[in-house]
This record gives sequence, structure tokens and C-alpha cells, in this order.
Amino acid sequence: MELLERIRLKAQKHNMRIVLPESTEERTLEAADILLADKIARIILIGNKQKILELASQQGLKNIDQAQIIDPESYNKLDEYADLMVELRKSKGLTKAEALELLKNPLYFSTLMIKAGDADGEVAGAENATADVLRPAFQFVKTKPGISVVSGAFIMILPDDKYGENGMLVFADCAVHPSPNEDELAEIAVMTAQTTKAIAEMEPRVALLSFSTRGSAKHEMVDKVRNATIKAQKMAPQFSFDGELQADAAIVEAIGKKKAPDSVIAGNANVLVFPSMETGNITYKLVQRLAGAEAVGPILQGMAAPINDLSRGCSVSDIVNLVAITANQAAG
Repeated sequence: MELLERIRLKAQKHNMRIVLPESTEERTLEAADILLADKIARIILIGNKQKILELASQQGLKNIDQAQIIDPESYNKLDEYADLMVELRKSKGLTKAEALELLKNPLYFSTLMIKAGDADGEVAGAENATADVLRPAFQFVKTKPGISVVSGAFIMILPDDKYGENGMLVFADCAVHPSPNEDELAEIAVMTAQTTKAIAEMEPRVALLSFSTRGSAKHEMVDKVRNATIKAQKMAPQFSFDGELQADAAIVEAIGKKKAPDSVIAGNANVLVFPSMETGNITYKLVQRLAGAEAVGPILQGMAAPINDLSRGCSVSDIVNLVAITANQAAG
């Protein structure tokens, strides 16, 4: 059974409540119809019920009436959400009038549903920029205790099975934090190891990448990766980390043995942690296009509750897969 099929089956068992704030977006509605038909999650749509059902009818969708459809303008918990927002942002001077205005935005409304315990997770980004999806999440849901940074991982499924775990690797950070320091990079490595075990169902072998392997080059950027590796090992001794490693030393066995002969990771890594988001984002897109890999994600890591951001170029199946992943994250 393929990974994505296993992820969907696991999600069916958990029956999580996942909110889709972009409820009038064509691909999102089609994905919601599939999710409801396959019972992958309980779907919450945000917006005017009549308009959503009309759009669903125009698209020939048969299951949208099974979703919980909430109109923020008339929702009976609107005042409660506004009060919660004021309490959470009192240090910033947020007023109730300002909170009520923000709640007209489905992205803010969805985030408050999660914070209030009325939803388990959120998937958005089909028609909104990443910054707009994540801003309310950072303001009101925030990060997990002890975690200071949010990052984005991709499960990369390659047609060539000789790399990673039978052709599957996890890349991070490819989506959120542009220039992590060594402490943040260590957190990203640990969170990605956790994602790999929980979602990709692999025992993580984590390589922290650089343009140097084991001191072959001297530079402060190399020091950052080496120090982050040491800190990640201390933070999560149950996982295997190594760095700094060059990409070929991380995934090609013969090169790994030559450049880092004492490493249990070199040549055998299934998780690649990049020194910056720039390198991670460029690499995943190149691997996706040039190698014909399937890129599943980004899976956001480090949030106190699962809120995942789609690419605006996403397909219907991308949305379905990310909702299934979000449901599994919510279930723990």
C-alpha cells in the first residue's frame, strides 16, 4: 500500500474536524466533496451557506451538504471568539471592535475556531498567500511549548527508489523560515525527524546539509550547521542526526563512505535539512521538476495545532492529501 493511501486510511479512523476557509474556491470545493465522500475528515466550510451550495451544484458536487457550513456574520460564538482574541492580544491593544472586524476574514475566523476547540486543524492557501495564511496562526494559535520556530517539510516521492527510503525522502525547511540560526536549525531538524516518523512512517536518518563535509571547508555557515547538529542530538537523542554533510555524501552510499566513513547517516539519509529556506525551496522544486518527484506538502511543523498552507498552484489531490496529513497531525 502506498504512503498517501495509508495516510488517508489513518485519517478516516481519526475523524478529525478540519476547516477549509477558502470555501468558494473551485479546487477547494471539489476536494471537500472527495473528503466528505471518502470520510477522510469532518469538513468545516466558512462562508455563506447558500452561495457555497450553489457553487457546489454548479460544479456537479454531490456531498457538500454533509459539511458543516458556518457563516461568520451570523455565528452564535462570534462574541466569544472576539473576546478570546482581545484576551490573547491585549498586550498589543487589540479592541473588541477590531477583533470583530478581523473575524470577517475566514482565515482569522478559522484560526479562532481551532483556538476555541471547535476545529482540529486548518488547510488554506489555494487562493491566499502564505503570509496571509500564517499571520493569524502565529498571532493566535502560536507555536508548541519549547519551540520557537515554524518550518515547512515536504515528503518527496521519487521515481528512482535507490535514494532515501525506497525513493522517499523528507526535505525541510522549504517554506517558512528564511534564515535560521543554529538553535532554530536544530529545532527544525528535530521537528522534521518527528514528522518523518509520524507522517512518512520512516525511522528518520537526518542529514544537516552544507557545502562542506566533516570540516572539508571552513566558514561560519559551516559552523552553524555543525553546531546545529550537536544541539539537535542533545534535544532528541532518540533520533539519528549527522552534519555537516554535502548532499552527495548524505544520499550516495559510496561517497558517504569515502567522505564520512564513521557516519551511520552518510550515504543513507532519508531526511535532508537545509541550511536556509532558500536552498530548501530551490532544491525541492528542482527535484520535483527535473526528477519527476511527487512533492507532498508543505507540512507545517512547530505550530501548537496543525495549520497547513497550500501552494496557490495546488491540485485537487494536493488539497485532499494535505487535509489527510493535517487530520493525522491533529490526532497526534
